[in-house]
Amino acid sequence: MSQVPNIPGTRVPTRSDQDAYLKGNVGRICGVDHDRFPGSQPVSFAKGDLAKLKSQDFWVCEKSDGIRVLLLVHTDSEQTVYLIDRKNEYYQLQGLFFPHHENPKMPLQNTIVDGELVFDVDPRTSHQTLRFLAFDCLVINNQNIMSRPLDKRYGRLKEWFYKPFAKMKQDHSHVTQTHPFDIRVKEISLSYHAEKVFADIPNLQHGSDGLIYTCVNTPYTPGADSNILKWKPPSENSIDFKLVLRFPPQKDNPSQPDFHAKPIFLLHVWCGDERGVPKYEQYDQMHVEDDEWEKMKSSGEQYDDRIVEVHWDPAHRYWRMMRFRDDKLNGNYRSVVENIIQSIADGVEKDTLLEQSNSIRTAWYARNPPQSANIASSAPPRPPPVHAPPLELRYGRLATSQWSKVGGPPMVAGMNR
Repeated sequence: MSQVPNIPGTRVPTRSDQDAYLKGNVGRICGVDHDRFPGSQPVSFAKGDLAKLKSQDFWVCEKSDGIRVLLLVHTDSEQTVYLIDRKNEYYQLQGLFFPHHENPKMPLQNTIVDGELVFDVDPRTSHQTLRFLAFDCLVINNQNIMSRPLDKRYGRLKEWFYKPFAKMKQDHSHVTQTHPFDIRVKEISLSYHAEKVFADIPNLQHGSDGLIYTCVNTPYTPGADSNILKWKPPSENSIDFKLVLRFPPQKDNPSQPDFHAKPIFLLHVWCGDERGVPKYEQYDQMHVEDDEWEKMKSSGEQYDDRIVEVHWDPAHRYWRMMRFRDDKLNGNYRSVVENIIQSIADGVEKDTLLEQSNSIRTAWYARNPPQSANIASSAPPRPPPVHAPPLELRYGRLATSQWSKVGGPPMVAGMNR
């Protein structure tokens, strides 16, 4: 598991006037009637989704191991830039400017870009770079494009958002000195090129723990989206729970917990909110070895009442902790947990996924015939032949010219023809 970066910037105080204004403005330009996090969320990949890859056009990219954020460019009297995390908290950034795609001297107007914040580590120098990998766009220059297909959104992301920004960095390299992170557009491939994506993962400078398939022809949808599929090896599928520690009673005082003893590590599943208060129910337990518990105690970290990511150990049949998920306000919702557990039991191994690539490619070409195959059918029809009217001979036969190759003399002025 790679290192997860902290979100840069100054956090906007929750429930402040600025927080309410920003959330209201984001809801307005996204066209939603709530002030929750407007980003989409993938669902876990299951065997039934192989048929979906064959029946619809999907793009695929590696699943970066970082922090999911939205980048907000808010332009009113002046341009300010924010990051929005999945807890719907806003972080104001300093030192960034995004130029307009038509006039680089003017600021880009209200824009929301979806992406992942990662640490890229140069393998030669071990230099660490904080980088924002953009992969989708909700709003660009005051235009809401969430209803448009992915290829159009991705095109605007590159042409209106990233290209003017990259040109500004090229022409004025000193501006990068104030940037809190680097920005790139994530490379995306057609769904049947999963093998290439897998082959490129070892060359990445950041961690990656799977693939993301996104349907090309569907709109951007806030919340869980069944048209965005998160693939992981079944043994590496993970779930976010709330960790609750329960300590045994003291031997000499049973009414008091023994905080020096090893507790029971309970995993609670999120069941939604009741009157704005998150509701959790006990779901299962997490296994912790004795030596791990000693390390936990010596670390000084708080473990109780935090969101943790766990994976299922099939050999021993228990849950194991992977990391804290402080970037999430709540664990996975109960129905999401059930879907992930189903994907663990009914998961698709890498070999099976790759074996389907030819079928996915064949189905893709059946829906989208290559341009070359349609040249004959797409070429404009030839005009019908023009039949000239019969020639009326009014002057009789023309006399044979002396210069004609047919009837002239073989030599003229000493020159042979």
